[in-house]
Amino acid sequence: MCDTCGCGDDHQHIDVEKKLMTKNDEFALKNRDYLTRYNICALNFVSSPGSGKTSLLVKTIEALKDRYRSAVIEGDQQTDQDALRIQSTQVPVKQINTGQGCHLDAHGIGHAMEDLKIHDEDFLFIENVGNLVCPASFDLGEAHKVVMLSVTEGEDKPLKYPYMFHASSVMLLNKIDLLPYVDFDLGCCLQYARQVNPHLTIFPLSVKTGEGFEAWIQWLMQQK
Repeated sequence: MCDTCGCGDDHQHIDVEKKLMTKNDEFALKNRDYLTRYNICALNFVSSPGSGKTSLLVKTIEALKDRYRSAVIEGDQQTDQDALRIQSTQVPVKQINTGQGCHLDAHGIGHAMEDLKIHDEDFLFIENVGNLVCPASFDLGEAHKVVMLSVTEGEDKPLKYPYMFHASSVMLLNKIDLLPYVDFDLGCCLQYARQVNPHLTIFPLSVKTGEGFEAWIQWLMQQK
């Protein structure tokens, strides 16, 4: 029972959640201070499973490697398969397995940064657990959340999961090479995304064909 009014445990649940978020924000501030001190641009990639985050990161690192140094933190409930894919690019990578957890948190990111000994890198790419709900609420200390959506998921996702799209600075709309073959209204998707977040920077692209990819790389370089 709630100690305040005896109406159940809702108040206790809210108090615990507030304490959890406050503690996370404290760790996020420490991460952000560290990243700012060393001039490292951290990006937190969020999406539903299968949107193409890992493939995008591999191609992005390859495009930047002659000019910038990168490190990657991989988040999944289980396995290190994505981290092994990133290792092929020869950049430092740290896997975090969350078990039943549905998101990364700032405390875990801080420890991963320590393990990677990040200080000379230009970019830290964080691939969050595949989920369009929980990661929206957890600041990791990143400069930007980058939400990734693929045309195979449906154009209504910004309306169904508005908190994620509102929390993000950038939306990557992947797999546009499949537009002729799927029932996806590109115009509606862009309208819905900007309805949720008028300031969202949007890059329609295809990781597979490279279409639209250069605009994304140019935006990244502008962050440095």
